[in-house]
Amino acid sequence: MKKTATTEDTQRPPRSGRKARLVKHALPPAINPAPPGQVGGMYRPLTEPDLQSIYDTALRLLSDLGMGEVPDRLAADLVAAGAQTRPDGRLQMPRAMVEDAIAKSAKRFTLHGRDPDRSIEVGGDRVYFGTGGAAVQTLDLDSGLYRPATLRDLHDFTRLQDTLDNVAWFTRCCIATDVADSFDLDVNTAYALMCNTTKPVATAFTVADHVAPIVDLFDIAAGGAGAFAKRPFVKAHISPVISPMRFGADAVDVVYECIAHNIPMSCITAAQAGATAPATLAGFLAQSLAETLASLVMVNVISPGYPMVFSNWPLVIDLRSGAFAGGGGETALLNAASAQLSNWIGLPSGVACSMTDAKAIDAQYGIEKGMTSLAAALAGGNLIYESSGMTAALLGVSFEAFILDDEMHAMTYRTLRGVEVNDDNLGFEAICTAVLGAGHFLGEAHTFAAMERDYHYPRLADRAQPRTWAEDGARTAWDRARDKARDVLATHHPQYLTAAQDRAIRDRFRILT
Repeated sequence: MKKTATTEDTQRPPRSGRKARLVKHALPPAINPAPPGQVGGMYRPLTEPDLQSIYDTALRLLSDLGMGEVPDRLAADLVAAGAQTRPDGRLQMPRAMVEDAIAKSAKRFTLHGRDPDRSIEVGGDRVYFGTGGAAVQTLDLDSGLYRPATLRDLHDFTRLQDTLDNVAWFTRCCIATDVADSFDLDVNTAYALMCNTTKPVATAFTVADHVAPIVDLFDIAAGGAGAFAKRPFVKAHISPVISPMRFGADAVDVVYECIAHNIPMSCITAAQAGATAPATLAGFLAQSLAETLASLVMVNVISPGYPMVFSNWPLVIDLRSGAFAGGGGETALLNAASAQLSNWIGLPSGVACSMTDAKAIDAQYGIEKGMTSLAAALAGGNLIYESSGMTAALLGVSFEAFILDDEMHAMTYRTLRGVEVNDDNLGFEAICTAVLGAGHFLGEAHTFAAMERDYHYPRLADRAQPRTWAEDGARTAWDRARDKARDVLATHHPQYLTAAQDRAIRDRFRILT
C-alpha cells in the first residue's frame, strides 16, 4: 500500500547525506591502500639447494679464479685483508675473506630524502620502485618520436616524478646529450636533482675528481659546509666491476672518493647473458653473484659496514642478434632469482626491471613491464631500478611512461600487500545481514570501510562502458598519460632551493639552465 505523505514528511529537510556519500565514494580514497614499502619474497624461483650451489660456485670463482685488473691501491688494501695474488696477477679472495665481508656489511640503512618524510629504509623484505638508466633519447611529447635527450628533459623528468607517489626514489633517467663537458654534465645533473625533488636521489660521477666539488653543491642544498655528510640524501651509482671478473680503475677511484665523503652507493654489476657471462641461467647467476660480492668485499675492506646496495642486475641479450633485450621471460626470471639470492644472503638487494624493448607505449610495453616488475617485486627486490619511464631497452625514456608506470607500481604494491585475514574482514556478520536483509552488500558500512581501506582505484585506467568510452573520444591510455604529463609539467614548478642557495650554487658552478 502506498504511503501517504504526512505534514512531518513534507516539512522534513532534504536528505543530502546519501548524495554526499555517493559523491565522496566516487573519489579515490584519500589514503593510498598500498604505499611503497610493501613486503615481497613470495616468489622463490630457486630452491634451497639451488641457492647454496650458486653461492658456493660464486665463492669458488672468487677464491680460485679471482679478479683481474685490480688497481694498485685496491690491490694493496685487499692483500692486507687476506687476498692472494695468482702467478698471472689475478687477485684471489678466499671464502673466509668474502664471508667476513658479508658479516660486516650493512644489512639495513636509510636512504634519506631532503624531506625526511620521503626517506626509505633499504634492506629486509620491503620493496620500493624507483628509477635508473642513462637514456640518450627522449620520447617527445609532441611528435611521439625519439630525439636526443637534453638537460631540459632531465629537469622536466625530475619534477614530473616528484608528483608520483609510487616512485620512491629518483635516479637521473637520461643523459643530457647537449652538455659536452663531463664536469658540467655531472654538476648540472646534480643541480637538476636538487631543484626539482626532495625524494632520495642518485647520480653518477664520471671520474673521482668530480666528487668533492659536487659535494660542495650538496652542502649548499643541505644548509652549510659538512651538512650533507651528516645526512646524505644522494647515493652514487657505480659499476666498479666489469664483466667478466675484473675491476674498472676509474670506477674504483670513484668508490674511494664516495666513501671519503660519506655518499651511500649502489655497486652495480650488469653482466649480459651469452656475452659477458654464461648463457646458461645458473652459470650466469653464479658469475654475476661473484662479481657483485667482489664489490662488497672491496667496500667493506675500505670501510666495514659502509652503506652499499647489493645491485646484482642480470641483463640479457638476444642471442640471435647480440642486441640487448630489456624485456622477456628470462629477464623476469633472472632478476627475481637475483633478488632472492641477495635476500637469502641477507644483503640489501637491487635489481632491474621494466626495461622494455618497446619503443611506443603499446601492448609489448605493457606485457614486458608488467611481467618483469611484478616478478622482481614478488621475489622481494628491495630497490627495483629502471622501473619507471624507461623504454627502448634503456635507450629511451618517456614522460607518458612515467605516468603509466606509477599506476602499474600501485597495482604491484597492492598485490604485495596481500589478503589480511581477521574476524572483521572475514565478514560473518556482514554476510548474515546482507543475506537476511537487502540481499546485497551495496551501501553497507562494511563495504564502504573496505572500499576506503583495501582497494586501489586507478587514475588512468579506463573502466567505462564501450559506448561511454567511444562518446568520450575513444582515447587510449597513452592519450590520457600524455595529457596528465603535460598538465604536471605545466603546473608543478617546485622551489626546493632557496634563492640564496640557488645563487650560491650559481656563483660556484656553471649552471646551464
